[in-house]
Amino acid sequence: MAEEDAPPSAPRQSPSADEQSVAKANEAIAIRPKRGRLTLLSRRIYNALLYHSQRQGVDEPVYKLALSELIGDARFNSNNTELLKAHLRDMQATTIEWSTSGPALKRWVSSQLLGTVTIEEQGRGRACMVTWRYPEEIKERLVRPHQYTRVLLEISGQMRSYSAAVLYEIGARYLTSPGRLSMREDVVWWAAVLTGRSDIKEVDYRFLKRDVISKALAEIDALCEDFSIELIEHKRGRKIEEIQFRVVPKMQQRLGEISGAERNIFDLALVGRLIALGIKQEEAQDLYATTDEAQLRATLDHVDQRLRSPTMPELKSPAAYFKDALKKGYAAVKSLAPAEARPAVSPSTPAANQPVMQQQLSPSDRMLRIRELWENDRMAQARAMFAEMQIPAQGELRSQFETQRLEQLAAPIARAWRRDGPASRVAASTFYKWVAQTTWPEEPSDRVLLDFALQRGVAGI
Repeated sequence: MAEEDAPPSAPRQSPSADEQSVAKANEAIAIRPKRGRLTLLSRRIYNALLYHSQRQGVDEPVYKLALSELIGDARFNSNNTELLKAHLRDMQATTIEWSTSGPALKRWVSSQLLGTVTIEEQGRGRACMVTWRYPEEIKERLVRPHQYTRVLLEISGQMRSYSAAVLYEIGARYLTSPGRLSMREDVVWWAAVLTGRSDIKEVDYRFLKRDVISKALAEIDALCEDFSIELIEHKRGRKIEEIQFRVVPKMQQRLGEISGAERNIFDLALVGRLIALGIKQEEAQDLYATTDEAQLRATLDHVDQRLRSPTMPELKSPAAYFKDALKKGYAAVKSLAPAEARPAVSPSTPAANQPVMQQQLSPSDRMLRIRELWENDRMAQARAMFAEMQIPAQGELRSQFETQRLEQLAAPIARAWRRDGPASRVAASTFYKWVAQTTWPEEPSDRVLLDFALQRGVAGI
């Protein structure tokens, strides 16, 4: 396991790319909340808070930071403080358990994930500040852990689903362990850990695997350069009762050993499914290069189900239907059980008695989703603009990116950029995001985002 006896190093003023990481206590990686829920954004924010707490030191009674810096490090990219507050409340309402066992002592602690948080708006022209505390019982174990895993904020911030973010941290933890095997736990335990929900009592494993695990594994494989993760299933009779994961290091190959085409392996089967719908090969490859793989798979599965449905009218253009479904996010919120198998739920039915599912998005999460779609649209525009540039102009833009951003990137992303440039699946999103922000630096207001959602037909996600 990625454990070290020495505490994290003392705070530095100017962290390099390799230091853009948080020393995360191993107990805080696979968190199974006992009360409340965790989201992708709350996990990003929590990692960013830990990063700055560790730089300020364990002896500080309270931690303080400019809100803009927290937002940047959490890859939040929004000035909507109400949305930020909603996720901070989630962390404060989430109860976790910490257990310690020794020769003469066993200690159990039930605690909040985060203590008091204050946001101070100091008036025009002055930075908005955020201060926070941790519960005293677990503060030192969080801020100066003895056994911990280094989590790169840049890589973690690229994950698009909560389950992928959790599995990335689990992969980082067990990458250096002798067997490279994660903990072995029952299916309900993993469902709670991979969804961040505390109300899960029963799970249909087929749908957990299809809608959560498989998509997260594909996301890890696409975005993480250092390792991939394999699922291991343990049966009792015919039923899968427990699962665990194996971390598989990716081959580290020297620059120039293989061609660019071999370095950037496309999932040809996925591209082939797009072409089979009637999408031209060039357009299918563009869609693959600019769209999250998990979202592509989910939308293709949705279209396949629609085509096979005996009760629905025949689709005249599966390709057009697919593009509309992808744009409007038809597959963004899916249950982990088929609708016909789901029991009727009355307003009085407790959520804990429902099958595990991805619930309807809250207003704050819906705005976050719209923001992500808006950013994806800008990135797609930036990619198209870059493709239309003359080669000298492309070279100049790449040089600007390297001058302004390369030293700030996490080491795996910087290596991928130096090796493959914009063709890299690991570094491309960082580059095109920078191009978009450089070309269109203005921040969108909530009104702009809502107008975008209405124009694209995504307001009801």
